[in-house]
Amino acid sequence: MCRSIRTLREPYTPQVTDADVQAAALQYVRKISGFRAPAAHNAEAFDAAVAAVAAATRTMLDELVVRGARQG
Repeated sequence: MCRSIRTLREPYTPQVTDADVQAAALQYVRKISGFRAPAAHNAEAFDAAVAAVAAATRTMLDELVVRGARQG
């Protein structure tokens, strides 16, 4: 779907930053909405969606168990 979103889990990305998560969330919302940047009257909904996707992404990455991965 979004070729510019890269895999953010181990072993593909050993260190995932908040900036990585935010960038992936932004790309996802851009793709789904069809807006690169929303009009002012849609900015609040757009920004809320990016924040929700970023939060869900971070939760998922924190909870994934990757077999064979080092436990930190």
